[in-house]
Amino acid sequence: MFGKRCDGKRIKGIDPLFKLIPHVMFERHDASNSMTIKVDCQRFDDYIAEKKTQGIHINYMHIVIAAIVRVHALRPCLNRFIMNGKVYKRNGIFVSLSVKKQLKEDAEETTIKLPFKGTESLLEVKEQIDQSIIENCNPKENQTDKTAKMFSHMSNFVLKYAVKFIKFLDRHGMAPKSLIQTSPFHTSCYLTNLKSIHMDYIFHHLYDFGTTGMFISMGKEKMEPVVNQEMQIFPGKIMNLGIVADERLCDGLYHANSLRLFKKILENPKIMDTPLDEIVQDID
Repeated sequence: MFGKRCDGKRIKGIDPLFKLIPHVMFERHDASNSMTIKVDCQRFDDYIAEKKTQGIHINYMHIVIAAIVRVHALRPCLNRFIMNGKVYKRNGIFVSLSVKKQLKEDAEETTIKLPFKGTESLLEVKEQIDQSIIENCNPKENQTDKTAKMFSHMSNFVLKYAVKFIKFLDRHGMAPKSLIQTSPFHTSCYLTNLKSIHMDYIFHHLYDFGTTGMFISMGKEKMEPVVNQEMQIFPGKIMNLGIVADERLCDGLYHANSLRLFKKILENPKIMDTPLDEIVQDID
């Protein structure tokens, strides 16, 4: 209560500048930086083909989510969040994503929030994703669906003030633990897979509600000119990722090095065949 939260621990040893920045840029949308990462899909395809010979079916989304988990485990400042002008380190790594229960316009959409320890291998991440999708894409409603339906039964007037009250509780560390655990907006990273509906990437805004520190959009792969180390131009199969991040969490150099590491992991998925011994811990 009043600064103590169930989903994170306040960092008191933060640099003076980063203690000030959340009060200059109080809202998350005011502190959002957008960037694009181009991923060589041939690396994905080679890895997927190799795993297929072993009877393991991996797809692009498995690799991207596993890389998100791995980079958050190795670069803990990415897993911070800002609430009410204070900087917190998150308890655990979470990835949220929205899925259609069927690939039809009128099909219901649900949201999945996946918890990770950060030490998982790519195969362990894949198994957790697949199991969660099976569980959440059946006709039965998950807890997020039930919570949304409960609020939808309110009148517009009551709903407006109910949401404002929840935001007030969340801002002051009084939101119920059950609500935070259910909420897809209280997450390390939110992923939207636009490749699955044959669309290119977008820059998706960060939600001011909740604690989302990064939003990643997967675009449909396409052929683009690529320059190799010998300065030769050739056609390459490229997938663009649109990334929007909260710049208040760490400095520009840390963000840049983290994104370079993210790209390296993505293009070398074999790195994630081996689980991490332990994650890197943030400061107190």
